Amino acid sequence: MYTLAVSDHIMIAHSFTGEIFGPAQQLHGATYGVEVEFRRAALDDHGLVCDIGLALQALRAVLGELNFKNLNELPELRGQNTTTEFMAGEIFHRMQARIVAGALGPGTTHTLDSMRVVLRESPVAWASYEAPVASLS
Repeated sequence: MYTLAVSDHIMIAHSFTGEIFGPAQQLHGATYGVEVEFRRAALDDHGLVCDIGLALQALRAVLGELNFKNLNELPELRGQNTTTEFMAGEIFHRMQARIVAGALGPGTTHTLDSMRVVLRESPVAWASYEAPVASLS
């Protein structure tokens, strides 16, 4: 399996509901390193998994919707505990929507096998969400 990855970062604010979260029930900030891996079994005719420039543009567009935001105030996330795990899945689904819309170029939607989103909360803690991309076709 071939993999191409792009990365960037976001700075967000949020709070959690539930005693399990202790002091994180209060409003606090986080800076996430975000990595997206695109995977396919065979390279395309140009020797690529996908266009790295378009992949980075798509990631930056998705992260731009979240960067410097209080996630508690975004209507689509209101009432949700925006844990690192949850946000990995959220970014995956937002990237998936952009891929379906053609953000990685023509034909990419049908040739990717899977995608993985990793959110690095610190050097010692991270979460990821990975799923097949077959559901895009």
